[in-house]
Amino acid sequence: MTAVTIDPFRAISVSRLAHELKAQGRSIIHMEFGQPSTGAPAAAIAQAHRILDSEPGGYWESPSLRARIAKLYDDRYGVSVDPERVVMTAGASPALVLALMMRFQPGDRVAIARPGYVAYRNTLKALHMEPVEIDCGPEVRFQLTAEALRALDPAPAGVIIASPANPTGTIIPEAELKAIAEVCRERNISVISDEIYHGLSYVGPTPSMLQFEPNALIVNSFSKYWSMAGWRLGWLILPEAEVPQARARVGNMFLTPATLSQHAGLIAMDEEEELEANIDVYRANRALMLDALPAMGLRSIAPPDGAFYIYADIGHLTDDSIGFCEALLRETGVATAPGVDFDPVNGHRFIRFSFAVSTAQVEDALNRVKPFFAARTAASEERLSA
Repeated sequence: MTAVTIDPFRAISVSRLAHELKAQGRSIIHMEFGQPSTGAPAAAIAQAHRILDSEPGGYWESPSLRARIAKLYDDRYGVSVDPERVVMTAGASPALVLALMMRFQPGDRVAIARPGYVAYRNTLKALHMEPVEIDCGPEVRFQLTAEALRALDPAPAGVIIASPANPTGTIIPEAELKAIAEVCRERNISVISDEIYHGLSYVGPTPSMLQFEPNALIVNSFSKYWSMAGWRLGWLILPEAEVPQARARVGNMFLTPATLSQHAGLIAMDEEEELEANIDVYRANRALMLDALPAMGLRSIAPPDGAFYIYADIGHLTDDSIGFCEALLRETGVATAPGVDFDPVNGHRFIRFSFAVSTAQVEDALNRVKPFFAARTAASEERLSA
Protein backbone atom coordinates (compact mmCIF):
# COMPACT_ATOMS: atom_id res chain seq x y z
CA MET A 1 0.00 0.00 0.00
CA THR A 2 1.51 3.32 -1.11
CA ALA A 3 1.57 6.53 0.91
CA VAL A 4 -1.47 8.75 0.47
CA THR A 5 -1.25 12.37 -0.63
CA ILE A 6 -3.56 14.63 1.37
CA ASP A 7 -4.41 18.28 0.94
CA PRO A 8 -2.82 20.90 3.19
CA PHE A 9 -4.74 22.82 5.84
CA ARG A 10 -4.70 26.11 3.95
CA ALA A 11 -5.65 28.25 6.94
CA ILE A 12 -2.22 27.35 8.32
CA SER A 13 -0.63 28.96 5.25
CA VAL A 14 -2.73 32.08 5.82
CA SER A 15 -1.63 32.11 9.46
CA ARG A 16 2.02 31.72 8.44
CA LEU A 17 1.68 34.77 6.19
CA ALA A 18 -0.03 36.64 9.02
CA HIS A 19 2.89 35.96 11.35
CA GLU A 20 5.37 37.03 8.66
CA LEU A 21 3.52 40.32 8.28
CA LYS A 22 3.42 40.76 12.04
CA ALA A 23 7.19 40.25 12.19
CA GLN A 24 7.47 43.10 9.67
CA GLY A 25 5.63 45.37 12.08
CA ARG A 26 2.09 44.99 10.72
CA SER A 27 -0.90 44.95 13.05
CA ILE A 28 -2.64 41.58 12.62
CA ILE A 29 -6.01 40.35 13.88
CA HIS A 30 -6.13 36.55 13.89
CA MET A 31 -9.56 35.31 12.81
CA GLU A 32 -8.26 32.34 10.79
CA PHE A 33 -8.24 29.72 13.55
CA GLY A 34 -10.88 28.53 15.99
CA GLN A 35 -8.79 29.16 19.06
CA PRO A 36 -10.09 31.25 21.96
CA SER A 37 -8.00 34.30 22.76
CA THR A 38 -9.13 34.22 26.40
CA GLY A 39 -6.69 31.58 27.66
CA ALA A 40 -7.22 28.93 30.32
CA PRO A 41 -9.19 29.83 33.47
CA ALA A 42 -7.08 31.68 36.04
CA ALA A 43 -7.44 28.94 38.67
CA ALA A 44 -6.24 26.33 36.18
CA ILE A 45 -3.15 28.40 35.38
CA ALA A 46 -2.46 28.85 39.10
CA GLN A 47 -2.71 25.09 39.58
CA ALA A 48 -0.27 24.55 36.73
CA HIS A 49 2.26 26.80 38.45
CA ARG A 50 1.89 24.81 41.66
CA ILE A 51 2.39 21.52 39.83
CA LEU A 52 5.45 22.82 37.99
CA ASP A 53 7.02 23.74 41.33
CA SER A 54 6.21 20.48 43.07
CA GLU A 55 6.07 17.55 40.62
CA PRO A 56 8.43 16.26 37.91
CA GLY A 57 5.61 14.96 35.68
CA GLY A 58 5.57 11.71 33.76
CA TYR A 59 3.40 9.26 31.84
CA TRP A 60 0.07 9.43 33.64
CA GLU A 61 -3.67 9.46 33.06
CA SER A 62 -5.59 11.25 35.80
CA PRO A 63 -8.36 9.11 37.33
CA SER A 64 -9.79 12.23 38.97
CA LEU A 65 -10.06 13.96 35.60
CA ARG A 66 -11.75 10.96 34.00
CA ALA A 67 -14.26 10.88 36.86
CA ARG A 68 -14.93 14.60 36.48
CA ILE A 69 -15.50 14.21 32.74
CA ALA A 70 -17.92 11.35 33.41
CA LYS A 71 -19.80 13.66 35.80
CA LEU A 72 -20.04 16.26 33.04
CA TYR A 73 -22.15 13.88 30.94
CA ASP A 74 -24.52 13.27 33.83
CA ASP A 75 -24.79 16.99 34.58
CA ARG A 76 -25.18 18.21 30.99
CA TYR A 77 -27.07 15.40 29.31
CA GLY A 78 -28.41 13.08 32.00
CA VAL A 79 -26.26 10.25 30.61
CA SER A 80 -24.41 7.87 32.93
CA VAL A 81 -20.81 7.25 31.82
CA ASP A 82 -18.42 4.98 33.71
CA PRO A 83 -15.11 6.85 34.11
CA GLU A 84 -13.34 3.74 32.79
CA ARG A 85 -14.93 4.46 29.41
CA VAL A 86 -13.11 7.81 29.20
CA VAL A 87 -9.73 7.63 27.45
CA MET A 88 -7.62 10.78 27.71
CA THR A 89 -5.75 12.03 24.63
CA ALA A 90 -3.45 14.90 23.67
CA GLY A 91 -6.28 16.91 22.15
CA ALA A 92 -9.24 15.97 19.96
CA SER A 93 -7.07 15.16 16.93
CA PRO A 94 -5.56 11.96 18.43
CA ALA A 95 -9.02 11.11 19.76
CA LEU A 96 -10.37 11.26 16.20
CA VAL A 97 -7.53 9.08 14.90
CA LEU A 98 -8.16 6.61 17.72
CA ALA A 99 -11.90 6.53 17.04
CA LEU A 100 -11.38 5.85 13.34
CA MET A 101 -8.88 3.08 14.03
CA MET A 102 -11.23 1.46 16.57
CA ARG A 103 -14.19 1.21 14.22
CA PHE A 104 -12.89 1.02 10.66
CA GLN A 105 -10.45 -0.74 8.37
CA PRO A 106 -8.54 0.56 5.33
CA GLY A 107 -10.97 0.84 2.45
CA ASP A 108 -14.03 1.50 4.62
CA ARG A 109 -16.32 4.31 3.54
CA VAL A 110 -17.14 6.98 6.14
CA ALA A 111 -19.68 9.74 5.54
CA ILE A 112 -18.96 13.36 6.40
CA ALA A 113 -20.74 16.65 5.75
CA ARG A 114 -19.46 19.06 3.12
CA PRO A 115 -18.66 21.74 4.26
CA GLY A 116 -16.94 20.17 7.24
CA TYR A 117 -13.76 20.23 9.25
CA VAL A 118 -10.82 19.72 6.91
CA ALA A 119 -9.14 17.11 9.14
CA TYR A 120 -12.06 14.68 8.83
CA ARG A 121 -11.49 14.24 5.12
CA ASN A 122 -7.71 14.28 5.31
CA THR A 123 -7.40 11.99 8.34
CA LEU A 124 -9.67 9.44 6.68
CA LYS A 125 -7.48 9.54 3.58
CA ALA A 126 -4.30 9.25 5.63
CA LEU A 127 -5.70 6.10 7.26
CA HIS A 128 -6.55 4.67 3.81
CA MET A 129 -10.27 5.08 4.38
CA GLU A 130 -12.66 6.67 1.91
CA PRO A 131 -14.49 9.88 2.85
CA VAL A 132 -18.03 9.97 1.48
CA GLU A 133 -18.81 13.67 1.28
CA ILE A 134 -22.48 14.65 1.49
CA ASP A 135 -23.21 18.05 -0.01
CA CYS A 136 -25.02 19.96 2.74
CA GLY A 137 -26.19 23.34 1.50
CA PRO A 138 -28.29 26.14 2.99
CA GLU A 139 -31.51 24.20 2.44
CA VAL A 140 -30.41 21.81 5.25
CA ARG A 141 -28.54 24.48 7.21
CA PHE A 142 -25.20 23.01 6.08
CA GLN A 143 -25.76 19.92 8.25
CA LEU A 144 -26.11 16.17 7.81
CA THR A 145 -29.64 14.81 7.95
CA ALA A 146 -31.19 11.41 8.56
CA GLU A 147 -32.69 11.58 5.06
CA ALA A 148 -29.27 12.06 3.46
CA LEU A 149 -27.80 9.11 5.37
CA ARG A 150 -30.77 6.93 4.48
CA ALA A 151 -30.30 7.77 0.79
CA LEU A 152 -26.67 6.64 0.60
CA ASP A 153 -26.36 3.45 -1.44
CA PRO A 154 -24.55 1.44 -0.36
CA ALA A 155 -24.61 2.42 3.29
CA PRO A 156 -21.22 3.65 4.54
CA ALA A 157 -19.43 1.86 7.35
CA GLY A 158 -19.61 4.99 9.47
CA VAL A 159 -20.39 8.66 9.78
CA ILE A 160 -18.76 11.58 11.56
CA ILE A 161 -21.29 13.95 13.11
CA ALA A 162 -20.33 17.47 14.24
CA SER A 163 -22.80 19.67 16.11
CA PRO A 164 -22.06 22.55 16.55
CA ALA A 165 -20.19 22.24 13.29
CA ASN A 166 -17.00 23.71 11.92
CA PRO A 167 -16.99 25.89 9.77
CA THR A 168 -20.64 26.89 10.04
CA GLY A 169 -21.54 26.78 13.73
CA THR A 170 -24.84 25.07 12.88
CA ILE A 171 -26.42 22.75 15.46
CA ILE A 172 -28.43 19.63 14.62
CA PRO A 173 -31.81 19.85 16.43
CA GLU A 174 -32.51 17.15 18.98
CA ALA A 175 -35.25 15.48 16.91
CA GLU A 176 -32.97 15.30 13.86
CA LEU A 177 -30.03 13.97 15.89
CA LYS A 178 -32.32 11.26 17.24
CA ALA A 179 -33.48 10.43 13.69
CA ILE A 180 -29.85 10.19 12.54
CA ALA A 181 -29.12 7.74 15.36
CA GLU A 182 -32.11 5.62 14.33
CA VAL A 183 -31.06 5.50 10.67
CA CYS A 184 -27.53 4.55 11.67
CA ARG A 185 -28.80 1.67 13.83
CA GLU A 186 -31.09 0.46 11.03
CA ARG A 187 -28.29 0.55 8.44
CA ASN A 188 -25.45 -0.58 10.73
CA ILE A 189 -23.60 2.73 10.34
CA SER A 190 -21.09 3.34 13.12
CA VAL A 191 -21.28 6.85 14.63
CA ILE A 192 -18.41 9.11 15.66
CA SER A 193 -19.70 12.33 17.22
CA ASP A 194 -17.31 15.27 17.43
CA GLU A 195 -18.65 17.35 20.32
CA ILE A 196 -15.67 19.67 20.72
CA TYR A 197 -17.87 22.79 20.51
CA HIS A 198 -20.37 21.66 23.12
CA GLY A 199 -20.96 24.35 25.69
CA LEU A 200 -20.69 27.03 23.00
CA SER A 201 -24.32 27.56 21.98
CA TYR A 202 -26.41 30.69 21.44
CA VAL A 203 -29.72 28.90 20.84
CA GLY A 204 -30.08 26.65 23.88
CA PRO A 205 -28.60 23.34 25.02
CA THR A 206 -26.84 21.08 22.51
CA PRO A 207 -27.78 17.39 22.78
CA SER A 208 -25.10 14.69 22.82
CA MET A 209 -25.27 11.69 20.52
CA LEU A 210 -24.86 9.54 23.65
CA GLN A 211 -28.45 10.41 24.53
CA PHE A 212 -29.65 8.53 21.44
CA GLU A 213 -26.86 6.09 20.55
CA PRO A 214 -25.00 4.56 23.51
CA ASN A 215 -22.50 2.82 21.19
CA ALA A 216 -21.38 6.06 19.55
CA LEU A 217 -17.78 7.16 19.98
CA ILE A 218 -17.61 10.66 21.45
CA VAL A 219 -14.70 12.99 20.71
CA ASN A 220 -14.18 16.09 22.85
CA SER A 221 -11.47 18.45 23.99
CA PHE A 222 -10.52 21.23 26.37
CA SER A 223 -9.55 23.45 23.43
CA LYS A 224 -12.78 25.35 22.85
CA TYR A 225 -15.18 25.76 25.80
CA TRP A 226 -12.36 25.59 28.36
CA SER A 227 -10.09 27.88 26.28
CA MET A 228 -7.13 25.49 26.52
CA ALA A 229 -6.19 24.90 22.88
CA GLY A 230 -2.45 25.08 23.51
CA TRP A 231 -2.61 22.61 26.40
CA ARG A 232 -3.45 19.73 24.01
CA LEU A 233 -5.92 17.82 26.15
CA GLY A 234 -8.90 15.84 24.92
CA TRP A 235 -10.77 12.58 25.37
CA LEU A 236 -12.66 9.78 23.69
CA ILE A 237 -15.64 7.95 25.19
CA LEU A 238 -16.12 4.35 24.04
CA PRO A 239 -18.35 1.41 24.94
CA GLU A 240 -16.84 -0.64 27.76
CA ALA A 241 -15.96 -3.59 25.52
CA GLU A 242 -13.78 -1.42 23.27
CA VAL A 243 -11.79 0.27 26.04
CA PRO A 244 -8.97 -2.32 26.38
CA GLN A 245 -8.05 -2.14 22.69
CA ALA A 246 -8.38 1.64 22.72
CA ARG A 247 -5.95 1.86 25.62
CA ALA A 248 -3.56 -0.53 23.83
CA ARG A 249 -3.53 1.79 20.81
CA VAL A 250 -3.14 4.94 22.88
CA GLY A 251 -0.32 3.44 24.91
CA ASN A 252 1.64 2.42 21.83
CA MET A 253 0.97 5.42 19.60
CA PHE A 254 0.49 8.43 21.88
CA LEU A 255 1.38 7.37 25.45
CA THR A 256 -0.50 9.93 27.58
CA PRO A 257 -1.50 13.58 27.50
CA ALA A 258 0.77 16.03 29.29
CA THR A 259 0.65 15.64 33.06
CA LEU A 260 0.53 19.40 33.54
CA SER A 261 -2.46 19.76 31.22
CA GLN A 262 -4.43 17.12 33.09
CA HIS A 263 -3.87 18.82 36.44
CA ALA A 264 -4.96 22.16 34.97
CA GLY A 265 -7.91 20.65 33.12
CA LEU A 266 -9.38 19.18 36.28
CA ILE A 267 -9.48 22.62 37.88
CA ALA A 268 -10.76 24.30 34.70
CA MET A 269 -13.86 22.12 34.63
CA ASP A 270 -15.26 23.82 37.74
CA GLU A 271 -14.55 27.41 36.67
CA GLU A 272 -18.04 27.86 35.24
CA GLU A 273 -18.40 31.56 36.03
CA GLU A 274 -15.27 32.51 34.10
CA LEU A 275 -16.09 30.14 31.23
CA GLU A 276 -19.62 31.46 30.85
CA ALA A 277 -18.22 35.00 30.82
CA ASN A 278 -16.16 33.97 27.78
CA ILE A 279 -19.35 32.88 26.04
CA ASP A 280 -20.88 36.28 26.77
CA VAL A 281 -17.95 37.80 24.84
CA TYR A 282 -18.49 35.41 21.92
CA ARG A 283 -22.20 36.18 21.94
CA ALA A 284 -21.49 39.91 21.71
CA ASN A 285 -18.94 39.32 18.94
CA ARG A 286 -21.43 37.19 17.02
CA ALA A 287 -24.06 39.94 17.23
CA LEU A 288 -21.60 42.55 15.98
CA MET A 289 -20.64 40.45 12.97
CA LEU A 290 -24.18 39.42 12.08
CA ASP A 291 -25.12 43.08 12.11
CA ALA A 292 -22.11 44.39 10.17
CA LEU A 293 -21.38 41.77 7.50
CA PRO A 294 -24.70 41.95 5.60
CA ALA A 295 -24.20 45.71 5.27
CA MET A 296 -20.88 44.91 3.57
CA GLY A 297 -22.63 42.68 1.05
CA LEU A 298 -22.12 39.35 2.85
CA ARG A 299 -25.80 38.48 3.13
CA SER A 300 -25.59 34.71 2.65
CA ILE A 301 -24.29 33.43 5.99
CA ALA A 302 -24.63 29.99 7.57
CA PRO A 303 -26.66 30.15 10.80
CA PRO A 304 -24.02 30.37 13.58
CA ASP A 305 -26.02 28.58 16.29
CA GLY A 306 -22.88 27.70 18.24
CA ALA A 307 -19.07 27.54 18.14
CA PHE A 308 -17.53 30.88 17.11
CA TYR A 309 -17.57 31.00 13.33
CA ILE A 310 -19.17 32.94 10.50
CA TYR A 311 -19.18 31.01 7.21
CA ALA A 312 -19.98 33.57 4.53
CA ASP A 313 -20.64 33.32 0.80
CA ILE A 314 -18.33 35.60 -1.20
CA GLY A 315 -19.26 34.13 -4.58
CA HIS A 316 -20.42 37.53 -5.82
CA LEU A 317 -16.86 38.79 -5.35
CA THR A 318 -14.55 35.90 -6.22
CA ASP A 319 -14.18 32.26 -7.16
CA ASP A 320 -10.78 32.04 -5.45
CA SER A 321 -11.19 32.00 -1.68
CA ILE A 322 -7.48 31.36 -1.10
CA GLY A 323 -6.39 34.39 -3.11
CA PHE A 324 -9.18 36.43 -1.55
CA CYS A 325 -8.07 35.60 2.00
CA GLU A 326 -4.47 36.45 1.16
CA ALA A 327 -5.48 39.79 -0.37
CA LEU A 328 -7.73 40.56 2.59
CA LEU A 329 -4.86 39.83 4.98
CA ARG A 330 -2.29 41.88 3.08
CA GLU A 331 -4.57 44.90 2.67
CA THR A 332 -6.30 44.95 6.07
CA GLY A 333 -4.25 42.82 8.46
CA VAL A 334 -7.28 40.58 9.15
CA ALA A 335 -6.58 36.87 8.77
CA THR A 336 -9.44 34.55 7.76
CA ALA A 337 -9.78 30.95 6.56
CA PRO A 338 -10.51 30.06 2.91
CA GLY A 339 -13.62 28.00 2.35
CA VAL A 340 -11.84 25.41 0.22
CA ASP A 341 -10.39 23.96 3.42
CA PHE A 342 -13.89 22.89 4.40
CA ASP A 343 -15.47 22.28 1.00
CA PRO A 344 -13.25 21.34 -1.97
CA VAL A 345 -16.23 21.63 -4.34
CA ASN A 346 -18.02 24.85 -3.40
CA GLY A 347 -15.64 26.36 -0.87
CA HIS A 348 -13.88 28.53 -3.48
CA ARG A 349 -16.68 31.03 -2.91
CA PHE A 350 -16.74 31.02 0.90
CA ILE A 351 -14.58 32.31 3.73
CA ARG A 352 -14.71 31.63 7.46
CA PHE A 353 -14.28 34.22 10.18
CA SER A 354 -13.53 33.13 13.74
CA PHE A 355 -14.91 35.53 16.33
CA ALA A 356 -13.10 33.85 19.25
CA VAL A 357 -11.14 37.06 19.81
CA SER A 358 -11.84 40.08 22.00
CA THR A 359 -14.79 42.34 21.22
CA ALA A 360 -12.37 45.22 20.65
CA GLN A 361 -10.57 43.13 18.02
CA VAL A 362 -13.87 42.26 16.31
CA GLU A 363 -14.79 45.95 16.17
CA ASP A 364 -11.34 46.81 14.81
CA ALA A 365 -11.51 44.00 12.23
CA LEU A 366 -14.92 45.11 10.98
CA ASN A 367 -13.70 48.68 10.58
CA ARG A 368 -10.66 47.45 8.63
CA VAL A 369 -12.50 45.13 6.24
CA LYS A 370 -15.41 47.47 5.46
CA PRO A 371 -13.49 49.51 2.84
CA PHE A 372 -12.02 46.30 1.38
CA PHE A 373 -15.45 44.78 0.78
CA ALA A 374 -16.87 48.07 -0.46
CA ALA A 375 -14.12 48.34 -3.07
CA ARG A 376 -14.54 44.71 -4.17
CA THR A 377 -18.32 45.10 -4.39
CA ALA A 378 -18.02 48.25 -6.48
CA ALA A 379 -15.55 46.56 -8.83
CA SER A 380 -17.82 43.53 -9.17
CA GLU A 381 -20.84 45.70 -9.98
CA GLU A 382 -18.80 47.64 -12.53
CA ARG A 383 -17.79 44.41 -14.27
CA LEU A 384 -21.38 43.20 -14.38
CA SER A 385 -22.63 46.46 -15.87
CA ALA A 386 -19.88 46.67 -18.48
